[in-house]
Amino acid sequence: MIYYTGDIHGNVLPIQNFIRRFNLTEKDTIVILGDVGLNYYGNTLGERRNKYRLNYMGVNIFCIHGNHEMRPETISTYKESIWNGGVVYTEEQYPYIKFAKDGEIYDLDGCSTLVIGGAYSVDKPYRLKHGLSWFPDEQPSEETKARVETKLESIDWKIDQVLSHTCPLKYEPKEAFLPGLNQELIDKSTETWLDFIEDKLEYKKWFCGHWHIDKKIDNMVFLFKGFVGGME
Repeated sequence: MIYYTGDIHGNVLPIQNFIRRFNLTEKDTIVILGDVGLNYYGNTLGERRNKYRLNYMGVNIFCIHGNHEMRPETISTYKESIWNGGVVYTEEQYPYIKFAKDGEIYDLDGCSTLVIGGAYSVDKPYRLKHGLSWFPDEQPSEETKARVETKLESIDWKIDQVLSHTCPLKYEPKEAFLPGLNQELIDKSTETWLDFIEDKLEYKKWFCGHWHIDKKIDNMVFLFKGFVGGME
């Protein structure tokens, strides 16, 4: 089975509890839709401990890139390999933890699945002011966008599902906006581009995280603390 959940920001306990509760095995996969929290501080003891805990469970953990973590391709310990038809980044010590490459298409339990990670950090000013990490490559690059569009063109803009960190602009959950934050100052270029993709794409389901909300509207599924099975 494939299961999907939202941002965990380094709190691996809910994932461990879910695996134990349903007796998941190496044949199963849990997809975390960004902001996993395993690559934020840069190979600290706490992050290595969390990687060990997740890897020890013996279940595939498939991670989408969020805006609160380094891209694994910029970290020397991650190497490329092929998993379910697409490129993933893994570390030798933690083979069950797999980070998706933006723009790749994977076969997840028979479902063709496009991955588009990244988003803008609304807390960027706070992080910079207080000396916390912020990553300039947090959003999809123009190269990534071009790769996504070229790949979709090659399959006639038809796919089973999309996994992204943020959502298309038209689906922005305004009820999840942080109070007092001037939305006119927020860079929504990724959401605007995802709008273009969503308008043109023929798909069955779209899963996203980022917004710290659990809800469903049309075929768009937002996940935070909830877990859902594939194509539910």
